[in-house]
Amino acid sequence: MLARSTARMQTDIRLKKADLYFLPVRLRVPLKFGNQVLTQVTCARVRVEVTGRDGQCAQGWGETPLSVGWVWPSTVDFHAREHELLEFCRKIARDITEMDQAGHPMEIGSAYMKEGLSTLLKAHNEGVADEMHVPHLASLVCYSPFDIAIHDAYGNLHDVPVYETYTSDYMNHDLSAYLEPAMEGLSFEGKYPGEFLAPVQQRIPVWHLVGGLDPIAQSELTGNEPDDGYPVLLEDWIDRDGLKCLKVKLRGNDSSWDYDRLVRIGDISVSNNVEHLTVDFNCTVTDPEYVNTILDNLKEAMPDVYKRILYVEQPFPYDLEANQIDVHSTSSRKLLFMDESAHDWRLIQLGYSLGWTGVALKTCKTQTGALLSLCWAKAHDMAIMVQDLTNPMLAQIPHVLLAAYSGTIMGVESNGMQFYPEASLAELEVHPGVYRRREGLLDLSTIQGPGFGYRLNEIERVLPDREQL
Repeated sequence: MLARSTARMQTDIRLKKADLYFLPVRLRVPLKFGNQVLTQVTCARVRVEVTGRDGQCAQGWGETPLSVGWVWPSTVDFHAREHELLEFCRKIARDITEMDQAGHPMEIGSAYMKEGLSTLLKAHNEGVADEMHVPHLASLVCYSPFDIAIHDAYGNLHDVPVYETYTSDYMNHDLSAYLEPAMEGLSFEGKYPGEFLAPVQQRIPVWHLVGGLDPIAQSELTGNEPDDGYPVLLEDWIDRDGLKCLKVKLRGNDSSWDYDRLVRIGDISVSNNVEHLTVDFNCTVTDPEYVNTILDNLKEAMPDVYKRILYVEQPFPYDLEANQIDVHSTSSRKLLFMDESAHDWRLIQLGYSLGWTGVALKTCKTQTGALLSLCWAKAHDMAIMVQDLTNPMLAQIPHVLLAAYSGTIMGVESNGMQFYPEASLAELEVHPGVYRRREGLLDLSTIQGPGFGYRLNEIERVLPDREQL
């Protein structure tokens, strides 16, 4: 696989500097992740400076919400876990500029994740109680804004959009340097990520998240809902945003509650012409029969609702290596998507052998990793989705661009406008269609220019003080 190499392409870059900022955001309503209820999140924003072989320099930006409940499910105090993630981001910022690696961002990102990040994580966790070990998934989320920023800087340096740089014109190595196929006769030699990308879509369908705490009927209102001008009930969201796709959060440990919740949201979907549903059990199920029984009962009792279910997302524990469950019985009913489990293509390969049929990509697991996972999955005829990490502000743009270029089975999930719309008001002024859902769609036409097309010079965002490293 990929080894450290000397720079060959005239377009190669080297990282010179990384700055880190933390942006705290409060949720307008609570969001339930498994057994964790979230009311706040800290976004890590990164600015990098890179230099080309000709000495020219450019900056790039990346951002990711450090969603503690998603990356590190635990009964350990939320603030203690978040503190570890913030400190690990600081360590990455100090460590990454010492990396002696030049090349394309795919090359730099892959090398750092393979060597630098794993070494840094091991050192961070040494001598610490097991329950305070930062998980591998969390380390990827901490590194992702750096990785995204390097891709952005590369595009800015060469004055081209990021997605035009994943070809032999820019990359030192084809995909065979990064990936190994699982099928005889399949080869990645001579192939580049650009060959697996779809023609970009300017308007894409958008999914709304129905959280486990979200009221869906008048009788569920407590009187404590925020009076801030945003919808409260599900039907009001559907009406305002013209929604056609709903993602339903379930518990995974209470089949009666899960089935009833799905029936009730199914009724609302039929009444309001919602076309697609997906169900997300948040890694809490250990027996496929739990999911199969819910699906089979729904198919018999409410076939119209069953038909609307496009796929099932990550019901089973995300540590796939420790929980190698045969899931063919579930994926024979509906497309079954890996999400938390899909850290990299090797885990996707394992999931593929166990019966998973789709991959949910996230930029928060790095742009580099998302593209490699995309290529491996598409080469093996797996379906693709792009799922949200409730991305606000700058994090939203690489997220929706990944969906626009990935050829997903149905658009993109985007729920930042549900949980903290006010956080992105500065970005909304420049990109209204990216931060506001209309007619069940997002409009990406304002994303223009080199890199990720942020148009940062037009966004009036005041940053906090840079972190002292």
